[in-house]
Amino acid sequence: MMWKAVTEHRAKLGEGPFWDAPTQALYWVDIAGKQALRLIGANVQIWQMPEHVSAFIPTQRGDALVTLSSGVYRLDLDSPGLEPRLTLLCMADPQPGNRANEARCDGLGQLWLGTMQNNIGENGEDLPLEHRSGGLFRVGADGRVMPLLRGRGIPNTLLWSPDGTTVYFGESLDGTLYRHFIHPDGSLAPAEVWFGPHSRGGPDGSAMDARGYVWNARWDGSCLLRISPDGQVDRVIELPVSRPTSCVFGGEDLRTLYITSAASPLAHPLDGAVLSMRVDVPGVSCTRFAG
Repeated sequence: MMWKAVTEHRAKLGEGPFWDAPTQALYWVDIAGKQALRLIGANVQIWQMPEHVSAFIPTQRGDALVTLSSGVYRLDLDSPGLEPRLTLLCMADPQPGNRANEARCDGLGQLWLGTMQNNIGENGEDLPLEHRSGGLFRVGADGRVMPLLRGRGIPNTLLWSPDGTTVYFGESLDGTLYRHFIHPDGSLAPAEVWFGPHSRGGPDGSAMDARGYVWNARWDGSCLLRISPDGQVDRVIELPVSRPTSCVFGGEDLRTLYITSAASPLAHPLDGAVLSMRVDVPGVSCTRFAG
């Protein structure tokens, strides 16, 4: 497969890719570098955040959401990169010492946010992870927060079944992707194991294609796993990076796969890059935040 780096930028901890079809723009973050990035054509714009940022998602209103350690904020996209204008939308997780991690919007444009004990120091260094103090929260267009799960360690992957009745949610400390039935009142049924530990690294972020297959980035596994709807490995997609972190389908036909990655001790030349390649099946489009 023909991979290429879409920019010269190299992240400490690249994450959260989002493809915005109306503007043909790619959004992503460098969590440890405290950066929110947007690529339109060949032009990269970077907003330097005051805190670790785990997701960067455009909204129907025309600004964007950024999930920071202290809360979910609206970012004025016309503000300068070194002086971002931020307005607090909500504090989803009030637990001291936690930070935001995985975040995606469902088909209704509601933000789902997984949080965890902060494991990143002010200079991007690793801190010990000692508690499963995180959770999963849903944020409505009006900023109201509904707690869904507690006791999470490292939440990764947020995807929904085509009919919207099931959410796929990963726990990296377990090496497992779970699924929860979503009750009519919005609460979640108990977890079912959908895809357990695998020899090729741990589960990180994922994307879903038009056939309902999940493309899961494997931290320390240098690959993506394409997993069938019944939880079986369909194929292994080898990558030229040590720590792929997440992926998203984009391009005009949603057949370009973008993969974020992180730096690693192996110091591969492409570690930290955003990679792209053409694939044989289109993906499911991303949904903007409804507020």
